[in-house]
Amino acid sequence: MEAVLSRAGMWFLLLVLSVAAVATAADGGFAVHMTILAIVAFVALCLTVARSDFDSLGNAIVRAPADPSRYDDDPVRWGVIATVGWSIVGMLAGLVVALQLVFPALNLEPWLNFGRLRPLHTSGVIFAFGGNVLIASSFYVVQRTCRTRLAFPGLARFVFWGYQLFIVLAATGYLLGITQSREYAEPEWYVDLWLTIVWVAYFVVFVGTLIRRTEPHIYVANWFYLSFIITIAMLHIVNNLAVPVTPLGSLSYSAFAGVQDALTQWWYGHNAVAFFLTVPFLAMMYYFVPKQAGRPIYSYRLSILHFWSLIFLYIWAGPHHLHYTALPDWAQTLGMVFSVILWMPSWGGMINGLMTLNGAWDKVRTDPIIRMMVLALAFYGMATFEGPMLSIKAVNSLSHYTDWTIGHVHAGALGWNGMISFAVVYFLVPRLWKRQRLYSLRWVNWHFWLATVGIVFYAAAMWVAGITQGLMWREYGADGYLVNSFVETVAALKPMYLLRAIGGVLYLAGAVLMVANVWLTIAGRQRAEAPLREAPYDPEADRPIVAVPAE
Repeated sequence: MEAVLSRAGMWFLLLVLSVAAVATAADGGFAVHMTILAIVAFVALCLTVARSDFDSLGNAIVRAPADPSRYDDDPVRWGVIATVGWSIVGMLAGLVVALQLVFPALNLEPWLNFGRLRPLHTSGVIFAFGGNVLIASSFYVVQRTCRTRLAFPGLARFVFWGYQLFIVLAATGYLLGITQSREYAEPEWYVDLWLTIVWVAYFVVFVGTLIRRTEPHIYVANWFYLSFIITIAMLHIVNNLAVPVTPLGSLSYSAFAGVQDALTQWWYGHNAVAFFLTVPFLAMMYYFVPKQAGRPIYSYRLSILHFWSLIFLYIWAGPHHLHYTALPDWAQTLGMVFSVILWMPSWGGMINGLMTLNGAWDKVRTDPIIRMMVLALAFYGMATFEGPMLSIKAVNSLSHYTDWTIGHVHAGALGWNGMISFAVVYFLVPRLWKRQRLYSLRWVNWHFWLATVGIVFYAAAMWVAGITQGLMWREYGADGYLVNSFVETVAALKPMYLLRAIGGVLYLAGAVLMVANVWLTIAGRQRAEAPLREAPYDPEADRPIVAVPAE
């Protein structure tokens, strides 16, 4: 009863403070966010008071399973469900903004215009979809590779629910126009502070689980996950240093200005790509590809070399986003050189993943989950070749500020991050819910082809659009003046933008199929279908040819 009263008192205090903040808010956006916080506190208070037997409720919400022989997979299950749900939100927002560029009338002012929906899309797919699959998979992998349960189970649950609150506050803030206008870091100061608290808790749970491991060796996937957690914390804190105008308002001003602000932004921005969208997804690759293939990792030594090379090199590459700007030329060149060097360890990791399938390549034909993993590795290799190429100043002079960059980013995001995430979800769902198999492997096959064709449409359209832009912008006439106006370049891109939207429709259709497949699998249903892995066999035809004597 004392525990119930203390928790109820905590939620009541939070409710009172939130209501007070709503009443004294300096702007409407801050008031809306405090209202959301008050609703969360009120619901939690009601649940706490309504259950006098808090321990039975807490087994699911707060505490780990009582059976010590079971892994603590509740936060993993919730994370998988959140991953699947947020994927639709983020990708649907992306499709809408793609259509807005083709049909401007779809910009619905003020809340649903391009400027507000675009960060909703980027944060939805990166932090909501990507972040949830990373947290869920890291909790799954660290338990299995350490052969122990999660340390601090209550804190692990706080990480999950606290992260969902961060996503809701960030997403609603974008629609309300609350933004710092920093790429991949749009949420304002108070949302950043909340994420910092959640991230520290995540670090404590992960490191605590490593400390209490029963396996003497720390598997390489955990190295990648830990570097992701530590580096993202550093990047988040430094990039979001800001001074709020008032503690009861959403507006703040960055601690940096001018070219220093730009460098800080892209030191953060590129390393968010590195340590949020690359390093932890490689952790997923190093665990789930060998598990699905039933083969050991090709070279464990290469995986260690891959890890330390990426960790050292990636952190220096950010200035390549600022070629031909006020940033000192030596800093631009430094970013370019480290970006080019990054190509080698990146391909080393790709080769390590692909060579893991030695002796199991037949599974690419029969196992659509393995096929997704192979395609993800192929796009990882493609993106990590194209990125260094685009960082070279001569190439960047054509590509920078064009849709070529958009094509590059989405080839990596849809092909590498998306495909490996889908494969991991398909791997986890039957195991977490104790099902014999997925509802339908043939639906996974359909998802694979819808996503693949969608990526081809998207990336090819943006590559053509970007090169078209770059060439039209730099075309001069005999009189020395530019040939094309900016409006003419925009009009020339409309067919490519429409093709991009078609690619987005196909990719989203595959994600919707995944949602249905996961839902029906959790419900315990199985589709009656011929297995993908059984080749046709005719025993009557499996005979030697014997000469029949003539009569």
